[in-house]
Amino acid sequence: MTRLRGLEPVIDGHTRLLVLGSFPGVASLRSQQYYGHPQNQFWKILGTLWDMPLAVMDYPLRLDAVRRRGLGIWDVYAACEREGSLDVDIRAAELNDFERVRRRCPQLQAIAHNGGESYRHARHTRALGLPVYRLPSTSPANASWSFDRKRDAWAEVLQAVGLLN
Repeated sequence: MTRLRGLEPVIDGHTRLLVLGSFPGVASLRSQQYYGHPQNQFWKILGTLWDMPLAVMDYPLRLDAVRRRGLGIWDVYAACEREGSLDVDIRAAELNDFERVRRRCPQLQAIAHNGGESYRHARHTRALGLPVYRLPSTSPANASWSFDRKRDAWAEVLQAVGLLN
């Protein structure tokens, strides 16, 4: 099995909320874009909440928009072995260095885990001394949650950290 490397974090000195996925899927790795699968609802949810057409914007513009809002994006795993895109197939995973985020993001207020696999590592992110939230996965594999239910859960967390108007 091939060892896969994740994407670099989308963070800066203004990041207030860091959203952590588990590890990029095949489409995301291929495009080198977070939440690159067309059925992933990440960009659509944020776009709906911020009244922006994020899902149809060019990727660099999406990243500019999340940075301006104080949202960071990364994953819990830096590398792993996996065939396909499902979290259940992740093997030999290597965690990212979360202290690196703390150093680079002095305004960081909270961590939000996008899905259950990411949230399994909440004990590591809680060590940063910040509030930690569990969000429903935006992945198309999470079909048990409707779009509206996911959006509402995400709105609650974004509101709690001041990232909604």
